Amino acid sequence: MTISTELPDLRREYPAHGPASETSADPKEPVTFLGLLPGIALLFVVGYAGKFVEQFITRYGKAHHYVLPNIEYVLWAILFGVLIANTVGLPRIFRAGVATYEFWLKAGIILLGARFILGDILKLGGISLILVAVAFTLSILFMTYLGKAFKLSPKLTTLLAVGSSVCGVSAIIAMSGAIEADEEDSSTAIAAILALGAISLFAFPLIGHALHMGDHAYGLWTGLAVDNTAEATAAGALYSDTAGKFAVLAKTCRNALIGFVVLGYALHWASKGQGTVVANKAAFLWQKFPKFVLGFLLISTLATFGVFNKPQLTALGNLSRWAFLLTFAGVGLRTNLRDLGKQGIRPFLVGAVGEIAIAAITLGLVLGADHFYHL
Repeated sequence: MTISTELPDLRREYPAHGPASETSADPKEPVTFLGLLPGIALLFVVGYAGKFVEQFITRYGKAHHYVLPNIEYVLWAILFGVLIANTVGLPRIFRAGVATYEFWLKAGIILLGARFILGDILKLGGISLILVAVAFTLSILFMTYLGKAFKLSPKLTTLLAVGSSVCGVSAIIAMSGAIEADEEDSSTAIAAILALGAISLFAFPLIGHALHMGDHAYGLWTGLAVDNTAEATAAGALYSDTAGKFAVLAKTCRNALIGFVVLGYALHWASKGQGTVVANKAAFLWQKFPKFVLGFLLISTLATFGVFNKPQLTALGNLSRWAFLLTFAGVGLRTNLRDLGKQGIRPFLVGAVGEIAIAAITLGLVLGADHFYHL
């Protein structure tokens, strides 16, 4: 049988020019449920291998009284995936299933809503929402300026600006269709965002621990500064469970802006005769709006009003962790470092300079808010 597009439409969301062309499903081939199973099984194996290695190192250290570095399974799973993708690559049989990693990410975030009552969401606070707006605006403006300064093509600049300000790869894919960007610009922007996201997994926890940041402040900073939702979730989880929750919450606020951003750019490029003409703005917004945000809020509302008992909440939390296990494996398996060389070093430099500046600015804003408002 043919899989429903609700899970999602892989031919549209993961085209052949995606972040790793060798690991992408063939857009001309129908995606069947059986066709997904090998790739999903590989996600599980890679993800569980990361968890196994983490547990083995922990047990070995305790048994032999060694002080070994505590590297979370999140990072092991991503590293194993990157190693596979950039050495042996993925045979065709695995590609469609591996491409579902974003579906598992969205499922994990929706299920994570069971661990938030509405009061927890309100704890994000007005000051945090202001920081989301400030970080979003700075990212758009600064990345656009850098793209022009480095003489990148206007559409590649747009893709980098949107990817860094909203939700990474998902925003780039949505924007590519709306402004009719060419395949090379899309794959270059995606590769740059993914590579920088991988670097953030190492850098952010180290900086957070060096500054002795609290879970709330660190999670908020991660949600503001890391582009791709999967990497933001992983970077938060590497710090602590609570930090991971706040990272997801802040990042979800950014994700909710995607429809408005894509609509604005689509109208801009259409006025120049170089983009999709938007006839019905409301329908366009609904099409681009990330539906998993509504799922997250629905589950959180049900949890707030006591619809779930304690065992059910525990079960939903465990399901969320398993979904994220598949997600983190997919992040690694979909990261193709070779794509960075397609347009030279300039796109990566624009992304790197922009990301460092945005991370530094948002860190300063979060530390200031934490000092004065005690996040």
